[in-house]
Amino acid sequence: MIWAGKPPRILVAIASYGHGNDQYLARVVKEYRSMSCPVDIVLVSNVEKFASTGVECVVGLPTTDPWSLPFAHKRIFADRLQDYDLFIYSEDDILITERNILAFLEVNPALKAGEVAGFFRVEYGPNGEASYPEVHGHFRWDCSSVRTRGNDVLAQFTNEHSACYMLTRQQLADALASGGFLVEPHEGKYDLLCTAATDPYTQCGFKKLVPVSRIDEFLVHHLPNKYIGKFGVDRHELDAQIAELSRIAELEQKPMPLFSTETRLWHAEYSKDFYEPIVEEIVSAIPRDANILSIGAGSAANERRMAEAGSRVVVIPIDPVIGSSPARHGIEVVQGNLAAARATIKSEKFDCLLYLNVLQYVREPPELLTLFLDLLVSGGTVVMSTPNLPYLRYLWHSKPGDRARFKWRDFETTGVHNTSSGRVRAWCRRSGLKVEKILRLMPEGRGETAKSAWWPVPAEDLVIVARKS
Repeated sequence: MIWAGKPPRILVAIASYGHGNDQYLARVVKEYRSMSCPVDIVLVSNVEKFASTGVECVVGLPTTDPWSLPFAHKRIFADRLQDYDLFIYSEDDILITERNILAFLEVNPALKAGEVAGFFRVEYGPNGEASYPEVHGHFRWDCSSVRTRGNDVLAQFTNEHSACYMLTRQQLADALASGGFLVEPHEGKYDLLCTAATDPYTQCGFKKLVPVSRIDEFLVHHLPNKYIGKFGVDRHELDAQIAELSRIAELEQKPMPLFSTETRLWHAEYSKDFYEPIVEEIVSAIPRDANILSIGAGSAANERRMAEAGSRVVVIPIDPVIGSSPARHGIEVVQGNLAAARATIKSEKFDCLLYLNVLQYVREPPELLTLFLDLLVSGGTVVMSTPNLPYLRYLWHSKPGDRARFKWRDFETTGVHNTSSGRVRAWCRRSGLKVEKILRLMPEGRGETAKSAWWPVPAEDLVIVARKS
């Protein structure tokens, strides 16, 4: 690769614990050594390593917790701020190429203060098919963040972790000046391992923007390919979402999601999973050939199953980007906020309303239930799903320090209601709905639980079936 001007001086810090990833580390170091610009490499590790001649190894953990190792690179960057033009941090299995670096430096001049170009991980299956592990669970593109800089469209993905980051000298100086960079190992939105790679965005005031109009140049290969088949989306799904982001970039007023579905709990627990699996108890609760309206849909796996079975399904997605998935599968999609969507379909009638893991994220669930109730035929069905007693499960799974920092209080504090069968029944009563049955879904692999006085407690999720009075 030929640089247009003087090539940048680059400092790379790689976190490498133990020897489990040495094969990937060797590949990563080889890539940096092949570059046409000067690159110095520092390994931070708990053991002495000699990955290649001229590679510096700094041994030592910031704390006794092995997962604190990634934080060791920060002091190195701070001490060498004036010696380099570009600073790259990554885990030892992330392949960053010279093409990635050049693309970063090409986009950077058009960015505004507080904006930094970020990368997106990709994995490859046995037949070369691409998968994008960042896209899973409650993570999504923030449709309100879409912007144009120069000739590029950029957007923020709410999962800021890509196991790496890149900063210019000025950006690193700004991060240091913010007071949020040189900090003790900590965790919050992300676990300890991921937090060191996301601190520039969560602690230092930067917004990570992915240049989606040239996404291939900002893909970094996660060499183990270990999430293939577990989570992540394929290229068709990613392209559909990027196409919608490009459309949004042309709009003067950017759309907003229907409501927030990310909680303020430790590690954002109990946030909405946009890629929820098919739940047979939900599908079987609805008659075939029903006319169905789903409010607050994500990728709509359950809705797609119902459509395949012969039902007409209309969805109001959480936002237009996530709504590109059901639209791509032939499901009718109604865009806009709740009021606008309601106005669009005000003359229609439905046999069933779906609220799949939705009600717990709105301040007044009975108001949302009531908003669409006049679209339901007499005797029509409302099917809802919610987590069961998330407060108890949160206390059980979280560590003592987590509980002290994020106590479960009210909806305003946590962003989610502590749902139970009794609470959902109360919402239904206030909305004029009569609960017909409540199904309690056990954790996977647990099977049926004896119906003792405590049997509702182990259930992870509730499926509530109600009818219009």
